[in-house]
Amino acid sequence: MSNVVFDYPYLLALAVLLPALALYVLRHAFRERKRRLERLGNIDIVSRLIPVNTLLPPGWRMARLGLASALVGIAVAGPRWGDERSLVRSTGIDMVLALDASLSMMAQDERPSRLERMKQEVRRLRALSPGDRMGVLAFAGRSYVLSPLTIDEGALDLFLDNLDPSVVGQAGSSVARTIKQGVDLLTLTNGGADRALVVMSDGEAFEPTEDIAAEAKRAGEQGVSLVTVGFGTTAGSTIPIKAPDGSATIKKDENGNTVITQYHPEILKAAADAAGGTFIEAGATDKAARVKAALATLRTQTRATAGGETKTPRYQWFLFPALLLLLIDTALIERRGRRRRRPAAETAAAASVLLLLSLNGCARLSRTQQAVDVYHHNQFAQSASLFRDAITAGDKKPETLYNFGTALVAADSMTTASEALGRLTDTKNDELRFRTLFNLGLAHLKPGLAQPPAQENTELDSALAIYKKAILMHPGDLDAKWNYELALQQKKKGGGGGGGGGGGGGSNKSPQGQAPQPQGGLGQQQAEQLLGSAAREERDVQSKKQKANRVEPPPGGKDW
Repeated sequence: MSNVVFDYPYLLALAVLLPALALYVLRHAFRERKRRLERLGNIDIVSRLIPVNTLLPPGWRMARLGLASALVGIAVAGPRWGDERSLVRSTGIDMVLALDASLSMMAQDERPSRLERMKQEVRRLRALSPGDRMGVLAFAGRSYVLSPLTIDEGALDLFLDNLDPSVVGQAGSSVARTIKQGVDLLTLTNGGADRALVVMSDGEAFEPTEDIAAEAKRAGEQGVSLVTVGFGTTAGSTIPIKAPDGSATIKKDENGNTVITQYHPEILKAAADAAGGTFIEAGATDKAARVKAALATLRTQTRATAGGETKTPRYQWFLFPALLLLLIDTALIERRGRRRRRPAAETAAAASVLLLLSLNGCARLSRTQQAVDVYHHNQFAQSASLFRDAITAGDKKPETLYNFGTALVAADSMTTASEALGRLTDTKNDELRFRTLFNLGLAHLKPGLAQPPAQENTELDSALAIYKKAILMHPGDLDAKWNYELALQQKKKGGGGGGGGGGGGGSNKSPQGQAPQPQGGLGQQQAEQLLGSAAREERDVQSKKQKANRVEPPPGGKDW
């Protein structure tokens, strides 16, 4: 109870004032009744004409109603304890933002620069589209996927804050490549919402306009709505850069001439026209609102996302005993006559309605709790079936979905488990996301270890990729490191084998997964060495890929 909070802490004063008022009213009423009876005559004679308990001191009744009043005062203040995560439902489309990060975007013909103005419009667009899933591409001479489709605002902010020409690495501008990669990223999704590609650039592309129009036309044929947004001025501007010594200078071409970068609306307009999309001029005001208006007719999809953590309301715990005390008082006071029976009965009835309203909805926890109990009795298939029934009945909490996937892992239903757990990999709850990644990796690791040596083992590849993400979240988790190293060793051997642990079950309030235990001793120092070796190997692989994918410089040596 140390973490108890109150919605209205100032109302806690009622827990003192209400009992004091009840005691005063009861005591005053008893004295007034006794004084009126004494006016009728000798109190001993009068007492024979009235019920026996009429003149009994109200001590016990004062205790009952005083305690009930105190409990009501606490309930009204809104006590809360225990964490719970709310679900936020929203509707939106799938949108990929292709952002020009070439050197020409550093020009300052738009203040403070074309790049910064573009970032401002992206932030406004995201604020106008809270339910949309957004992915981010950065492009210059080639394009890179910075973020897949996600609703994680923190990830989008991180990529947007660090967006500059150094992110892409390949100089120049290639709009056609960007449109192609954006369309490919959108067509890989299996959501029910319509798809849109928003290209934000100054239009200074060093490639044939026909190539750009061809890719834009393919986007339209794929059902992707294309919106192009311009930045800059046709008069152009110089490009400020930093010299090797750190001083500020102006970009010059290979002949030593000062480069003047210009806004080219004709390229962006040609792309939008080829796709049957929308072109927004650089001089237009509030470009974000215009983009949103252009996409307003697209079909949206309803999504449920995890909201913030809050404390669970517990006022029922105080209302129930208060109701019980009122019912007891009603039963006892009936012996005192009809004049008090009606008000007391009405009070009890009103409290009964309030309690029924406050306790509404508690019954639906039973199926989930039953699934947890069955899981702890090692009946994993039955537990998964009960969790599925709970989800079908309307329990869409991320914890329930996690527990469903974990029970499937324990029941060796790996394919179904991967589908269930895969829907939680972008949850905002860090602990739940780590547990999900751990058990999702396990769902790929087990079949990967069982495959014959001669076959291509894609399951082990998936397990390695997932456990990398898990280890980055919890670098000190030895179990995740152990499973990663096990998959890595089996991958090098080219065969399957034993090993790996089992997933764990959970509760119906917060996710509780039991991580698999290592089969042998693995010290902290050894685990860190294994992780460092894996990280170096990953960097080497990515370096080789980047060198293999390097494209030729833009025509004429133009690198802005």
